[in-house]
Amino acid sequence: MADFLQLVDDTTPKPMRTVDDLCQRIRLYFPQADLTLIRKAYEFSEKAHSGQIRRSGEPYISHPLSVAGILADLRLDLDTIATGLLHDTVEDTQTTLEDIRREFGEVIAHLVDGVTKISQMKFRNRQEKQGENIRKMIVAMGRDVRVVLVKLADRLHNMRTLNHMPYEKQANIALETLEIYTPLAGRIGINSLKIELEDLCFRYYRPDMYYVLSQKLKKSEAEQSRYIADVKDLIISTAQKNGLKVEVQGRSKHLWSIYRKMQARNLDYEQVYDVLAFRGVVGTVGEGYEVLGHIHALWKPIPGRFKDFIAMAKTNNYQSLHTTVIGPGGERIEIQIRTQEMHLIAERGIAAHWRYKERGKIQDDTAQQAHWLRELVQWHQTVRNSEEFMDAVRTDLFEAEIYVFTPGGDVREFPDGATPIDFAYAVHTDLGSKCVSAESMARWCR
Repeated sequence: MADFLQLVDDTTPKPMRTVDDLCQRIRLYFPQADLTLIRKAYEFSEKAHSGQIRRSGEPYISHPLSVAGILADLRLDLDTIATGLLHDTVEDTQTTLEDIRREFGEVIAHLVDGVTKISQMKFRNRQEKQGENIRKMIVAMGRDVRVVLVKLADRLHNMRTLNHMPYEKQANIALETLEIYTPLAGRIGINSLKIELEDLCFRYYRPDMYYVLSQKLKKSEAEQSRYIADVKDLIISTAQKNGLKVEVQGRSKHLWSIYRKMQARNLDYEQVYDVLAFRGVVGTVGEGYEVLGHIHALWKPIPGRFKDFIAMAKTNNYQSLHTTVIGPGGERIEIQIRTQEMHLIAERGIAAHWRYKERGKIQDDTAQQAHWLRELVQWHQTVRNSEEFMDAVRTDLFEAEIYVFTPGGDVREFPDGATPIDFAYAVHTDLGSKCVSAESMARWCR
């Protein structure tokens, strides 16, 4: 289990120097893979980008190689990783989409086309161009969700190297990433990628606050490390006394999360008490509930802060038990409990459900559950104005906070601020169109 946790929790960027490094990383999870495709895609991309240099001074090929490395870290299939190597060839070189189709087939050509920006059209302003590019990506996602995985990997590496861009571009790119790409990563459940993107955006969008918070966290790092070790030992020993085994990890919440809490509640850093978060990974669902019970017996839970995302999973298939307790020394600590499989899904999202076959082809069952994606594609077909479409995308990507039961007992998830009319349309279009009133159910909940 320790090896498993190390695999999914290690988000530190690893060096990706050569195609051999990439192939070695793929073999860690796909030992029987025929890597001829990967080497061919690398050689094609290296030749196409020959002579191009990034702002950092590195050869341009370092970027697609790093994007492919991020996709390999997500344990994706070979077609997707090859697309990572080829994703900028049509946009930034003399290569055409027909060249890609001829050399690598229709699937990879579609993926490359999906992540290629619209560069031939003329736009009135940057917002219109952004809207049309996002619209194109969303439509391509509707056919194959791997398009967005390549785009997210591309954006992550660009954010990791954003320090080489001018300040104004840094702020604009960070804001766009924060509005579109981080919630998109959350929607498809790739939490590890979402967290790294958020902190990178914070660093470049609000560098003043980022520096202040990072310095304050650094000052308390030694004290927090001792506290985390003590809490971990208490949870593990309590579980062992009751015949249970649990792997526990503790950490400070990431900077963007702390900053958002400060802004939402108008607090100073010193007033944010639940800065520490712990995660317990168990063998079975039953053991998770048992461990939760022992934790609540050990420390007093805070009313209203318990959430059961196992019984009622989020729409991106995230499952976990969440609780906040008054821990040692009166500190508020947040604890999440989940199984190994749930932890894998929480970190790798939709990618965790894919199974590999010959040449790394995938069987994607989760894409069928992405109702929000299909709705976005349908919205694209009815809206001509790119600004209106972008407003719809931003609204739809916000994290849902409201859970509503249908008469049949199904659960529908809505963003904060949704109305009964939104619920009516979610049940059926005709119901939404004919809805004339809604009755409060508060009297049934006394």
